[in-house]
Amino acid sequence: MSFARLIAGRCLIVCGVAAALLLALGAGPGRAADPFPFDQELLLDVTPMPPVKRVPILSVSQSGNATIDLWCKTVAGRVTFTASDIQIEPGPLPDALPQYMSDGQCTPERMQADWDLLAALAQVTAWRQQGRLIVLVGPTPLKFRPSDH
Repeated sequence: MSFARLIAGRCLIVCGVAAALLLALGAGPGRAADPFPFDQELLLDVTPMPPVKRVPILSVSQSGNATIDLWCKTVAGRVTFTASDIQIEPGPLPDALPQYMSDGQCTPERMQADWDLLAALAQVTAWRQQGRLIVLVGPTPLKFRPSDH
């Protein structure tokens, strides 16, 4: 066996082992999707709407139960997953404000934003991770970021 063949054979083995390691570490095209961040507070990636700093928050348990804190009110919901598909079924919007919200904090604009966000969530069909953001895909894409606390 010539020296050149010996070197070429070793290079082939080293390259094969390196490719297998990259695939095993998830750097290859067959990489599995990141799991949905269950049991975390996901904050809608928007600027707070005055007069309060509250932004909508979505929390989904592994069982599919969800809590959706809107601009003013909070609703329960149900989330169903299949691969990268997602379906969100928000519950009805309650009549009463949460205990910690006073009447002056929920302006007509914020109340309308509650209805708009519920409608957008009900039309979501898929989700994907984009860096740290969770993007809910539908007619109105919604970007959420994990809470820092």
